Amino acid sequence: MPNTSDTQHKYQEFLDLLPLTLALAGLPTSEHGKYYGEEQIEARIFTVRHAYRAARAIAKESTKS
Repeated sequence: MPNTSDTQHKYQEFLDLLPLTLALAGLPTSEHGKYYGEEQIEARIFTVRHAYRAARAIAKESTKS
């Protein structure tokens, strides 16, 4: 089971990469009053997960010495 500091570090990394992740995902926001269905949400989750992996790779690559 991960310790609290490890969990906090991973969460902070996620938050730090969130703007880049969302930019890479390129997903539009929903219109006011309209909601996504379950399948649409699953598709968006898939896209965000892959964009997050790409954002992490970019961050790691850019910080290599």
